[in-house]
Amino acid sequence: MKRKISGLVMVILMLFTAKAISVAEVNPPQVGGVFPEIELLKPDNPAELKYLGLSGSGSFRINQIKADVVIIEIFSMYCPYCQGEAPSINNLFTLIESNPAYKNKIKIIGIGINNSLFETNIFKKKYKIEFPLIPDGDFKLHKIIGEVRTPYFVVMKLKGGKTEVIYSKLGALGDNKTFIEQIVKSSGIK
Repeated sequence: MKRKISGLVMVILMLFTAKAISVAEVNPPQVGGVFPEIELLKPDNPAELKYLGLSGSGSFRINQIKADVVIIEIFSMYCPYCQGEAPSINNLFTLIESNPAYKNKIKIIGIGINNSLFETNIFKKKYKIEFPLIPDGDFKLHKIIGEVRTPYFVVMKLKGGKTEVIYSKLGALGDNKTFIEQIVKSSGIK
């Protein structure tokens, strides 16, 4: 009888533990919410540091990027959808950088989930990515942002040191011109 009771107690404890873990799950960034404060590795490429408006080495936070809007692509070099989306994201980067109204106001970075610096550099070279790609080889950042699947896009409006999420979705962006118009409207960029 004692054995049955202790077994029942163990089952109950496991159920409560499972419930506590599921309640503690982190959701992806929500539109209207604040993007979590995460520390990212600064690029070692001087041109990429300049693009972000940063200097030195070490780490940085999203709200330190010199821009009004930051687009983050959560990707993995092993994700076939991310590989397929790379030309479209390169086109998005070109559309932004070639338009004087957006060039210094909208910046793009990629965070490589389960990718080392070596792996993000391979992806960057193979797909001719011109914006910074930040490694997240230990899934630390991935856990903070809700363990989203890839590719996942989060767009933030930066204002007064805050990072307000204005877009948060899984999958391809669709038409880049329509996406930029949506971001410009949502962010209030002039």
